[in-house]
Amino acid sequence: MAKTSMHFHWSNKVSNEDQDVPPPSKALPKTTTNPTQPPSPLTRKKLQAVTIARFRSVLTNLNKNRTNLLNTLGPRVVGTLFGSRQGHVYLTFQKDPTSQPTFLIELQTPISNLVKEMASGLVRIALECDKQEDKTKKLSNSRRLLEEPIWRTYCNGKKCGFAMKRECGEKEWRVLKAVEPISMGAGVLPPEKIGACKDEEGDEIMYMRAKFERVMGSRDSEAFYMMNPDSNGAHELSVYLLRV
Repeated sequence: MAKTSMHFHWSNKVSNEDQDVPPPSKALPKTTTNPTQPPSPLTRKKLQAVTIARFRSVLTNLNKNRTNLLNTLGPRVVGTLFGSRQGHVYLTFQKDPTSQPTFLIELQTPISNLVKEMASGLVRIALECDKQEDKTKKLSNSRRLLEEPIWRTYCNGKKCGFAMKRECGEKEWRVLKAVEPISMGAGVLPPEKIGACKDEEGDEIMYMRAKFERVMGSRDSEAFYMMNPDSNGAHELSVYLLRV
């Protein structure tokens, strides 16, 4: 009991002797009073900017997911090949004739060359893309095959450059709306009036439109076969998507 009492009094004595040293409580008002102080205008602006950025990110993700759900392709799709006489080929697949394209790419192949190939017989278009490295494996795993941005293009075994994923702009949408009533067929759309005064004519748009059967081999391979009742079982046009 005596030792404990001595230790107790010695501790009090030391604390009494240290009165000249500023206690920690004197340094606390800055931290204790900060929560009660209103944030500075600069801090408020930063918080508002972060909140708005997060809110926009959430809305963007929701819109993307909603678009993916609405435009998910089924076993039967609408396929369209089109392009100006002097331009490249655009290839698109839609869930139905009125929906936004789920898949839209621009091939480096001139549409005149493709027309010649199709006139000579069956056409096989192969699109290949590369799997991502391990460091981006998570990103590549979450990306659908139809969302790949760059493709190597082969037409009947011959390399035809590259193809790039495109967004459906106003020009492309006008073409799709023009051929919307056509379930199957090929033809030429009249040139549009261009220029500031609409006094010039653009190029004619060549198109080929049909229904395609979609076959999914795996998450890295899909095929689209043109459905033609007059082809006696042979597919005049086939499109293969491969991730290798």
